[in-house]
Amino acid sequence: MNNKLKPALIGGVLLGLLSVIPFVNSLNVCCCLWAILGGMLASYLYVKNSPAPVNTGDGAIVGALAGLVGAVVSIILGIPINYAMGPTMRNLLLGLVDRMDPQQAEMVRRQLEMSGESVAAVIVNALILAVLLFIFSIIGGLIGVALFEKRKGGPLPPPPPTTGGPGAYAA
Repeated sequence: MNNKLKPALIGGVLLGLLSVIPFVNSLNVCCCLWAILGGMLASYLYVKNSPAPVNTGDGAIVGALAGLVGAVVSIILGIPINYAMGPTMRNLLLGLVDRMDPQQAEMVRRQLEMSGESVAAVIVNALILAVLLFIFSIIGGLIGVALFEKRKGGPLPPPPPTTGGPGAYAA
């Protein structure tokens, strides 16, 4: 398990950080891009350092571990960042809404104002993000094994015989 932990920590910390940095986290809207890439990075590092061929189950495990690490990072860092940046992001969205159709703009404006700045909403959003990061990093781990594992499956060949017995060389 230790050989899976290091790649999972690297992939998970990366996906967690990229998922909470303002504006960079917007790319998570694209099918949880950072979660998939974090899971793929973890599986790539695991495949690269594994002496035996890696199967898809191992990719799912290392992706899940990366997702757990990323979820913890995103909760610990994301809640305070999102709470602090909430008013700024809401004002930015309101500025964009002003350029919309007036009827739609008013509806979006009301929804943004109803969301308010509550800590509970920030926590619920962080938990939802954590679950999505976990799920999509598993998918990234599976994709990573499919992309990066080029060795044939199956057991490793047995080591050559040492001394004596059939097939041994006489010295």
